[in-house]
Amino acid sequence: MGDVRWSWVDDVVPFVAMFILTCLDMSLLTLVKAAMNHGLGSIAYVVYHNSLGTFILFPIFVFRMFRHVERPPLGFHILLRFFVLGLLGLCLFQVLVYVGVNYSSPTLASAITNLIPGNTFLFALIFRMEKLHTRSLTSVAKLLGAIIATTGAMVFTLYQGPKLFATIPSPVNDPFVLSQPLSWVLGGVIIFIATTFRSIWIVLQSATAMEYPDQNTMVFFYCLFGTIQCIALSPFLEPSPSAWVLQPGVGMIAVVLGALYSTAFHSNVETWCLKKKGPVFVAMFSPLSIVIGVILGVTFLGDSLHLGSAIGTAMIAAGFYFVMWGQAKEKNKQLVEVIEENLVVADEAGSSDQNIPLLNESKC
Repeated sequence: MGDVRWSWVDDVVPFVAMFILTCLDMSLLTLVKAAMNHGLGSIAYVVYHNSLGTFILFPIFVFRMFRHVERPPLGFHILLRFFVLGLLGLCLFQVLVYVGVNYSSPTLASAITNLIPGNTFLFALIFRMEKLHTRSLTSVAKLLGAIIATTGAMVFTLYQGPKLFATIPSPVNDPFVLSQPLSWVLGGVIIFIATTFRSIWIVLQSATAMEYPDQNTMVFFYCLFGTIQCIALSPFLEPSPSAWVLQPGVGMIAVVLGALYSTAFHSNVETWCLKKKGPVFVAMFSPLSIVIGVILGVTFLGDSLHLGSAIGTAMIAAGFYFVMWGQAKEKNKQLVEVIEENLVVADEAGSSDQNIPLLNESKC
């Protein structure tokens, strides 16, 4: 009975948790888009959301500081790394994503952000954190996946095609070949730039985590620095005072729920799923956000589903899974090599131990 219950917790609960988490992610992004349609500025949302989130993280950080936890010293070099992480992964990434969503839709944002694993692999190659072996199937799969996903994002952004489904029928028939509106294309380009910054952030964060392994301190400081950077840039990015008015309603709900969800719920559930099932399992749910985004967009925002979006979604999902398959295979191969190496060392140690009594006897 205990084994059955343990298997249920390990197999079913992480799947349900990640499905709910993906639905909530896209629900929040749809809510933010609705708030922007009601006048909330995208820059204002980023500033309010991050300020409240950092305020929530502060007492947790102070509580951990008073506990006797061993952590590396916070030198200037580490603080500078945190500053750059805040600039790339929080300030620039979030500002550009929500500006892009304001021009386009949450569905496009969810689709293009699936390029992050492929882009991260390409930047890891540039910074020599990854090696490309042309004779290795896993390396070829990751490179091919990055190319397919990028091509799919271009199709999603540039090609509209005939309308497949819409809640509000159009009185005019769309031509078979129809390019996307300029605002949609601009939003896609902005979100693509955001994913580029996010990919660089992931590479830099991985290097920083090796040098400073205290994850909670790192998260607090890059959130703090990112929030300060957003506040400093906000007068130049959003000079209109009306965009900063946070009235009771959908805008205030989006800010409060966004901050609470990101700091208290999302990170904890995702971390638990990572511990239970690993990073590949968590990443496999990413393309699902596109489907959920389409459903929510058509239902609540009056968006239409076009052929270009369907083709682009399929290509992005295929490329994403190619990259994740390659990464999973390489990690399994590395794990097997480590286990085999440990077994060889253990065998050599065992052989040495067996020879020690013989040497002792000869000395006697």
